[in-house]
Amino acid sequence: MRNINYNPDVLSCLSNLSNDEVFTPPKLVNKILDMLPQMLFQNKETTFLDPVTKSGVFLREIAKRLNEGLKDQIPNKQERINHIFTKQVYGIAITELTSLLARRSAYCSIYANGKYSVCTDFENEQGNIKYERTQHTWKNEKCVYCGASESEYSRKDDLETYAYQFIHSDEPQKLFNMKFDVIIGNPPYQLNDGGGTGSSAVPIYQKFIEQAFKLKPRYLSMIIPARWYSGGRGLDDFRERMLNDKRLKELHDFPNSSDCFNGVVIEGGVCYFLWDKNYLGDCFINTHDSNSIFSSMKRSLTENDTFIRYNESVSILNKVKNLKEDLFSGFVSANDPFGFDVRMKNSYKRVKPNFKKNPFDKAVTFYYNGWARTGLGYVSRDQVRKNNHFIDEYKIFISKAYGMGKSKPYKVINSPILGDKNTCCTETYLLIGPFSSKIRCENVISYINTKFFRFLVLLIKNTQNAMKKVYSYVPAQNFDESWDNDKLYKKYKLSSNEIEFIESLVE
Repeated sequence: MRNINYNPDVLSCLSNLSNDEVFTPPKLVNKILDMLPQMLFQNKETTFLDPVTKSGVFLREIAKRLNEGLKDQIPNKQERINHIFTKQVYGIAITELTSLLARRSAYCSIYANGKYSVCTDFENEQGNIKYERTQHTWKNEKCVYCGASESEYSRKDDLETYAYQFIHSDEPQKLFNMKFDVIIGNPPYQLNDGGGTGSSAVPIYQKFIEQAFKLKPRYLSMIIPARWYSGGRGLDDFRERMLNDKRLKELHDFPNSSDCFNGVVIEGGVCYFLWDKNYLGDCFINTHDSNSIFSSMKRSLTENDTFIRYNESVSILNKVKNLKEDLFSGFVSANDPFGFDVRMKNSYKRVKPNFKKNPFDKAVTFYYNGWARTGLGYVSRDQVRKNNHFIDEYKIFISKAYGMGKSKPYKVINSPILGDKNTCCTETYLLIGPFSSKIRCENVISYINTKFFRFLVLLIKNTQNAMKKVYSYVPAQNFDESWDNDKLYKKYKLSSNEIEFIESLVE
């Protein structure tokens, strides 16, 4: 029977703008707000800023908590609401559309000074939710602030520029000319640079965090993609800063982004954090699965010189590293092992390799994206632009990108392909090897197919990309023999709990 009393929160029903600009559900917003000291909402001097306002849900939920927390100090409801919205809660919208939506959510009116606004003290239409159309600043065909491609984002006046006001300013403190105690929000995640989408596009969420630090808040909290843990273009400096910042007090990690944003797939998952200016110590790390936390631990963010995503993984990795073996990554090639990644002049667009579908005299067997569906290709040796000497060696091909799926257990990487002599491949694959015999290749493949191997890859692989780096925790083995999980578990003296954890996480 239909529940006639059901009255859903409209902000939990909004469709996302894109996978890059995701609306935050009210339930998730409140979990993020729960990390803050709740006394902040009982202080009429506390100031909050959402510099990336979309639906206005952060501002609305903050205002609701302040409205409850200040009842004793400001008994008159209208006076209390006016004080909250004019003195404590501020936002910067990311587009003109979201500025209207945010004001409607927070003030109950798209005009802050309108007839239906719950705040009666505003004298202008924007109130404290600002939006100003901002232009990119182009240099060498890129925006100097956000890295956007001029060819992609140079727009006419009637189109949105996606030049987000908060990060297109040298002096963000002048946007409101005041100091904020709490900066919080869900920033846009990336911009297309003209050459890629998904994990290959240019990330920009880190720029909002870096800009927020310039305002010197007491607390900073944002929800962002988790790929910054170990990957992402241009994130090295940001990653080093975050992982070595002892003021990062709490981290909530979601390997499956749908646990936060229903129906949104963000490869590598998402996370939200609490940075506390006055905190100094290890971080309380929580890993979420579905609607529960399945692992919590207070530990350093830089165990083994990088961030290890799963708390239970730390002891396993330490056991592996204690043997001080050579690394498997030494067998793995760099991107595009045979030089088929050719681009059109002045463009990121790839030139499709020219190959035949039938063998010919002195042809080299050619593995390309889609060969399993449409059949192997064949190329001449002079089409191979580099590493020609690998053609006549035994080797293994493995996809350089692989989507792991939405939930556990994860396969992590694609199935390896034995590359016989007289073979090569496109940039779709990396090359592992070469090896002296076909049997050694088969033994390597037996190792790659173990859960142990894929588990160690998973510790670094937080995006679709599976380049050479993701094999940096995997130890090399003696490939004169084959390998299976039991043999590896015994070698590294893993406990029953550690084995159970690996088996539950990896397919």
